[in-house]
Amino acid sequence: MIPFFDYRPQYIELRAEIDAAMRRVLESGRLILGPEVAAFEREFAAWVGAKGAVGVASGTDALTLALRAVGVEPGHEVITVANAGAPPVAAIRNAGAVPRFADVDPEGLLIDPASIERLVSERTRAVVAVHLYGRAAPLAALGEIARRHGLVLLEDCAQGHGTRHGDSPVGTFGRVGCFSFYPTKNLGAYGDGGACVSDDPEILERLRLLREYGFVNDRSSRVEGTNSRLDELQAALLRVKLAHIEQALEARQTLARRYLSALASSDLSLPVLPRTGRHGFHLFVVRARDRGHRIAALERRGIGYGIHYPTPVHEMPAYGFLGHPAGSLPETERACSTVLSLPLYPGLADSSVDRVVEALTSLS
Repeated sequence: MIPFFDYRPQYIELRAEIDAAMRRVLESGRLILGPEVAAFEREFAAWVGAKGAVGVASGTDALTLALRAVGVEPGHEVITVANAGAPPVAAIRNAGAVPRFADVDPEGLLIDPASIERLVSERTRAVVAVHLYGRAAPLAALGEIARRHGLVLLEDCAQGHGTRHGDSPVGTFGRVGCFSFYPTKNLGAYGDGGACVSDDPEILERLRLLREYGFVNDRSSRVEGTNSRLDELQAALLRVKLAHIEQALEARQTLARRYLSALASSDLSLPVLPRTGRHGFHLFVVRARDRGHRIAALERRGIGYGIHYPTPVHEMPAYGFLGHPAGSLPETERACSTVLSLPLYPGLADSSVDRVVEALTSLS
């Protein structure tokens, strides 16, 4: 078997440091919002290149709280994409806002700036740029649109750890960068977790209020908040993995280059590397018109795979009320019908990549 994702090789490599971090927390007497969270917030903000970070319970919470922190209120509209799964849309709805979907470009499958203009209305307050698969969204164009229309630009970096737009890490272009530490991410916890980063001290302070019921130093709520805290144990484990993140990112780059080289002559559509910056390769996503046959070939050989994502959000039953009928986002819908994610994670053997390639190309 070749699993689609396996956290165990990296754990085995870092076992001594991870086990020591776990013992440190369990022996400390402090499990929630203690020194490990504070240290991780400082270290993560420094790595991203932001002035501050606020740890929260998940990537979805990070985006929900970021929307609230920048002033998005019930009834406001937020523009994003429909090919990134339910989480960004769930976050927008959790903030009380209404999602509006832009289409994506056919090359990178990222939000298409040209499709945003027709969606802007007097109720529009923000644009959420999703850095899908580890490739940066077109931030320069999005920033210009946001400035022209007086909108807030937020970045969904759940798949963007280590991704760069030009020379700068993603998460540092919008008002807030929102990260997930779900186990499969480039920087993954051993459970759920998330963080917001920002250069704005007022936004950072508001995020700290929102993540814990609006408390400051007592149990009197200053604003209406919620319970969304990154716990000490996950923070400690993330600190270990953050210290090794560049090696993990290089391992992903090496595996991606092996796939790109081996599949170059196939009839699959392969990821396109950005002209500048860095693709973080959270996922290695190909496109196949005959996806079902490719999946069958992988399954026969015991090879795991993913589809990110099979159903565009506007076609999901829960979100039909948003008024984007089937056919309204043609590039998004084509993408969801053809994308196929291949195994890629630190510790995946070169021989496993070769087996995946053989399975896919046996039908070419």
